[in-house]
Amino acid sequence: MATVKMFEDLEIWKLSRVLCNDINTVANNTELRKDYKLYSQIDGSSGSVMDNIAEGFERNGNKEFIQFLSIAKASCGETRSQLYRVFDRNYINEKDFNKLKEQALKLSKMIGGFISYLKKSDFKGSKYKD
Repeated sequence: MATVKMFEDLEIWKLSRVLCNDINTVANNTELRKDYKLYSQIDGSSGSVMDNIAEGFERNGNKEFIQFLSIAKASCGETRSQLYRVFDRNYINEKDFNKLKEQALKLSKMIGGFISYLKKSDFKGSKYKD
């Protein structure tokens, strides 16, 4: 695995940013923008995915990073659940729903895989270097 120097280099962060932006695009181009509570929830949860990846990375320790990745993965699941409500309320069509749901599922699996990788890694984080 290549050395990652910034959270912006992480593929999971890049994909979480895309998901967050895609949800924002849906919100701004549909009636979801008028459903303030649901919009606020899905905007918050999708943003939480990318923010927790970034915050965990910046902690410079694998144990903390794994904890924040776990929160990011949970927020990804929350976003996916909220997508069902967006779809059930007819704010998006089935094609858009499936696209966003698949993005969230892929991201969740990638975060889970990264957590597994970090748990097996001997590297404990840059703050533990001599």
